[in-house]
Amino acid sequence: MSAIHVLPDLLINQIAAGEVVERPASALKELLENSLDAGATSITVQLAAGGTQLLKVSDNGSGIVRDELALALARHATSKIASLEDLERVGSLGFRGEALASIAAVSRLTLSSKREGEKHAWAISAEGPQLTAAVPTALAAGTTVEVRDLYFNTPARRKFLKTEATEYAHCEEAFRRIALSCNNAGFTLQHNSRTQWHLKAQSLDERIIALQGDDFAAASIVVDEDTTGLRLHGRIGSPTFARSSRDAQYFYVNRRFVRDKLLAHAVRQAYQDVLHHDRHPAFMLFLELDPALVDVNVHPAKTEVRFRDGRAVHQYVFHALSRALAGTAGTAAAAHTPVPEFAVRTSGSSSFFTSGNLGASSAPFYRSQSAMPLQARESPAFYETLFGARNPTELAASVATDTQAPPLGFALAQLAGIYILAENERGLIIVDMHAAHERIMYEKLKTALDAAEIPMQPLLVPVTMNAAALDIATAEENIAVLRQIGFDVTPASPTALTIRAVPAMLADADARNLATDVLREVREYSASRVLTERRNELLGTMACHAAVRANRRLTVMEMNALLRDMEATERSGLCNHGRPTWHQISVTELDKLFMRGR
Repeated sequence: MSAIHVLPDLLINQIAAGEVVERPASALKELLENSLDAGATSITVQLAAGGTQLLKVSDNGSGIVRDELALALARHATSKIASLEDLERVGSLGFRGEALASIAAVSRLTLSSKREGEKHAWAISAEGPQLTAAVPTALAAGTTVEVRDLYFNTPARRKFLKTEATEYAHCEEAFRRIALSCNNAGFTLQHNSRTQWHLKAQSLDERIIALQGDDFAAASIVVDEDTTGLRLHGRIGSPTFARSSRDAQYFYVNRRFVRDKLLAHAVRQAYQDVLHHDRHPAFMLFLELDPALVDVNVHPAKTEVRFRDGRAVHQYVFHALSRALAGTAGTAAAAHTPVPEFAVRTSGSSSFFTSGNLGASSAPFYRSQSAMPLQARESPAFYETLFGARNPTELAASVATDTQAPPLGFALAQLAGIYILAENERGLIIVDMHAAHERIMYEKLKTALDAAEIPMQPLLVPVTMNAAALDIATAEENIAVLRQIGFDVTPASPTALTIRAVPAMLADADARNLATDVLREVREYSASRVLTERRNELLGTMACHAAVRANRRLTVMEMNALLRDMEATERSGLCNHGRPTWHQISVTELDKLFMRGR
C-alpha cells in the first residue's frame, strides 16, 4: 500500500463529477439552477447529440465580473453561502460551488459573462486542468456556459452513456422539471438546431398545463392549502387519470425538485382509498416553508431533503391532499344551474318525499317523476338495511321546498341489474350501484371504527360453519380484535366456528363468507397490522360484502336514496378499488350520437 498523499485537483474534480454529473442531464440541471439563482428571466438551452457533443445554456441573469470568472470554475467557490448559518437556511437552488468545477473537469467548457453596466463581456475556457486567460467576447448580457465533448478525457465514463435519443430524453425531463419550478421565467430548448420547447413567462397554472397538457388539466384537481409557515399548492390528477408508472410526479420544496420518501408516502396514503395498488397518481405539487425548517444538504444531486419536523410535514401534506380528493360526487357533478321547482311522485303514489336521513350535505328537493313498473322484491325493511335511512313511509311524509336539483339527478331505471340510470340537468347519469354502495359502506365503516368500534348486530339464529384449524385458532386468539370490528365469532368444536354477531351495517351480508374473509385477513397479516396498516384493506373487504349485489331490484325511491347518499359521501366518485362509480353523458353528447341539429 502506498503512502497517504493529497490527490491532484483535477482528479478531485473528476471524482466529484462522478457524483454531480452523472450524464448530460445532470450537467444541464446544475447550469439551469445557476441561471435561476442569478435572477435570469429568459433562458435558452441548445443541445447536440443528446447533450454529449454540445450543451449550451444562455441566460440574462446578473452575470459574473471578469476577475471572478476563473474563481467560478474553482472547487467550492460560491456566492450563495458564506457561513454555517447560511447553509442551515439556504434559499438558493445551488450552494456547494461544485457544479462548474466538476463539469469543467470532464469536458471542454467555455464560460462567458457580462455584468450589467460593463462595456465588455469576458470569456474563459477550460479543458481539463488548463484554464485560459479571460478575453473579450460578444455577449449582450448575462451568462453563457458552453460544454462540449462531455467525458472526452474519461472514456470509461463515456462508455456508460446511452443512445442520443435516451440522453436527450433525460435532458428534456431535466428541462421540464426546472421550467415547472420557475414559471416567471421564459425557457427555450433546442436539440440539433430544432426548437423543441418555447415557454414564455406565465402563471403557474398555465405552466403546468403547457408542460403536462390539456388532458391532465381537465382531469386534475387544484390544491391550494395555506397555513402558518406552510403552503402546499399545485394540481393533482384525479384517480381516473392514474398512470402505470411514476413519470408524471413532480414535487417541489421551495422550488427545488425532490424525490423524498416522506413526501411520497404522504401522497400514497392520501390516494390509498381511491387508487388501485398498481396505479400511480399524477401530480405537480409545490411545498413552501421556512428554509430553516428543511435541510437540503443531504444528497450530492440535492434531490433529497430532510425536514426538522418530518411528521408534521407528512401529516400536513396527507391531510391537504385527502381534503382535495374527498370531493363528493355532488361536488363533481354540480357544474350546472338551478332548475324550476318540481314535485316527486313514486311508483303510483301521489305523496312527496325528501332524501331524509342521508347525510347533512344532502339538499332537499322535489321533482315530477312518472310512475315506473319497478317494484322492490324485498320487504320494506330492506330499504333501511341497505341504506341506513328511515323507512320509505317516513320519507314520503316530508315535503321539500328547495328548487336546486341534486347533482346526481333523479333515478329513471335499472339497466342489466347493474347500473342505475338517472337524469340530471346536464343529461344522463349512469351509476354502478355495487361500486357506489361499496364506497358508501366503506366510508361508514371507517367512521364507525374511528369512533371506537363498529356496532355489533346479534344474529337471531347463530350461524355455525365448518372451519380449518388455523381459522379456529385465529378466532380464539383474536376475540378482542374481532369484537372491535363488530364480530362475535367463537370456536364451537375443533372443526367448527359459531358466528353470534356481525357488524350492524353488514347484517344483510352472508355471515359465513364475511367471517371467512375477515379471519383470512387477520390470520395472514396479524391483528396489530389489520387494525393499522391493513385497516383500510380489511374495511374494504367488509364493505364489498355489504354492498348491494348485481341483479338486485331496487325501487325508484331506493335508487334515489343511493344517489343522495353518494352526494353526501366523500370520495364517492370512485369505489375503494379505484374504479369509477358513475359517469355523466351530457345532452350534447347524446345529440351527437343521434346526429340531431345536423
